[in-house]
Amino acid sequence: MKTIVKYSLLISSIALFSACSTVKLDGSDQQVKTVDVTNGIGADGVPAPAARSVYFDLDSYIVRADGQPVVNAHAEFLNKNRGQRILIQGNTDERGTAEYNLALGQRRSEAVRQALALRGVQTNQMEAVSLGKEKPKATGSNEAAWAENRRADIVY
Repeated sequence: MKTIVKYSLLISSIALFSACSTVKLDGSDQQVKTVDVTNGIGADGVPAPAARSVYFDLDSYIVRADGQPVVNAHAEFLNKNRGQRILIQGNTDERGTAEYNLALGQRRSEAVRQALALRGVQTNQMEAVSLGKEKPKATGSNEAAWAENRRADIVY
């Protein structure tokens, strides 16, 4: 009986490991992507990760003037690529209650969604959600950290 169990385990192990995929290490099929630092657009046309956040003032969900170029770049890309979908994640700083921050984060993500829609992006390409204060970009309890965390991130 023990030998049957041993053989069963051996065969199961072989089957399990033979089903695992392998990874090519030669790198022949890998491509290097570059980013144009003048406008934040990658070689594939997708806005660079550094240009995927729209920042907001304290207790505000109005897209600021410094966020307009980010919105414009994403709108241009999404209008050229109608099959591409994005997730807009609204974020807040650590101050305020969880309920307040979730509601404010949702209003921020909806504000960016509306700004993109006004620039011709189809509504079915976008989903707006709130993360509240749960995903801070900067740590710390000072104005610089709070300002960095008051944002909406565009995720491809």
